Amino acid sequence: MSEELALDVLVMGAGAVGCYIGGCLAAAGVRVGFVGRPRVIGALDLRGLTVTSLDGVRHHVPPGLIRLDEHVPSGVRPALVLLCVKSGATAEAAIELAAKLPAGTTVLSLQNGISNAAVAAEAAPRLHVLPAMVPYNIAEIGPGAFHRGTAGRLAVRNDPALRSWVAVFERAGVPMDLHADLLPIQWGKLLLNLNNPVNALSGLPLRDELLQRGYRRCLAALMDEGLAALAKAGIEPAQLAAVPAHKLPGILRLPTPVFRLVAARMLRIDAKARSSMADDLALGRRTEIDALCGEVVRLAARHGGQAPLNAKMVELLEDWPKNRARWTAARLVAVLGL
Repeated sequence: MSEELALDVLVMGAGAVGCYIGGCLAAAGVRVGFVGRPRVIGALDLRGLTVTSLDGVRHHVPPGLIRLDEHVPSGVRPALVLLCVKSGATAEAAIELAAKLPAGTTVLSLQNGISNAAVAAEAAPRLHVLPAMVPYNIAEIGPGAFHRGTAGRLAVRNDPALRSWVAVFERAGVPMDLHADLLPIQWGKLLLNLNNPVNALSGLPLRDELLQRGYRRCLAALMDEGLAALAKAGIEPAQLAAVPAHKLPGILRLPTPVFRLVAARMLRIDAKARSSMADDLALGRRTEIDALCGEVVRLAARHGGQAPLNAKMVELLEDWPKNRARWTAARLVAVLGL
C-alpha cells in the first residue's frame, strides 16, 4: 500500500465494530486506514472489506481503497481515530497512537464498557479522547465480511471536534447523536451487554439464546445486580430498549410464549447475530468480561455492595478455555444458584 495515501479516519483495532463502521465510511468515500491483527488485515488485503446489515445494506470496498497495517504507520495525519481495540488493549493502543500521531488528534472510543476512554486518556494525555457507545451487534461472518444484526444510532459525547463528522457518519449509514452526558447511556448499554457472556457460554445465535427462558433468567439476575449497584451510585441508566431498564428483568423472566409477544422488538435480530464475546471464545482470545460484569462488581463494591453473580460470570469466562464446553441453560442456572 502506498505510503502517500492520505487518511481521513484511522481505525485502531480492525475487529467487528471497527471494520463495519470503517467499511461504511470507506464505501461513502471517506479515506480510511485499518490497524489490526494479521488474520484480519490479511483477509482485508486479499478480499477487500464487505459490510452488510439486517436492513439490506451491502457495500464492498476493494483492498486498494483502504490502507492496511499491523501497527500505526508513521507519517499519517488522520482527522479522526476510531479506537476499537478490546478493552484489555486500550492503554497499549493509546500509547502507540500517541507515539505516531500529532498532539491533539481526536480519538473516539467505540468500545464496550464504561472506562475505556478514561484509560486511553490517562495513557496518552497528548490525544483528545472522547467516549462513545455502539448500540448494535456486529458479527464477523467470513474473512473480510462483517454483518450488523441489530439497529441503532451511535451515541457520542458532544464535542466541537465531532460536530463536522455528524453529517459524514449520517451519509455513510452509521448515524451518530451527540450527548452532553454519555454516562447514563453507557450504563444503559452495559446492562444490555450483560447478555454477552450468557450468549458466549450458550454457543447459540443471539435470538435462539434469548428464546430459552433459562438463559433469560440468568441475564435478568445479572441485570438485577447491575441495577442495584447503579441505584446505590445514584446513576439512572438511559432507556435503550423498548422499556425502561428496570422493567427488563421482569420481562426476561416471562414464560417464552408471553416473552415472544411482549418482547417482539427485542427479538428483531437476524439469524447471523451473535455476541462479539462468542467470537472471542471461538478464536481463543481473552474476552472483555472484566469491562462488563467486572464493571458491575467494581461499582457495587465502591458503594458498599456486592455483585456475586456478575463476579461468578467473570470466573466462568476466565475459566472457559480450560474445558471449552457449551453451557446449557439448565447448567448455567444451577451454577448461578437461581
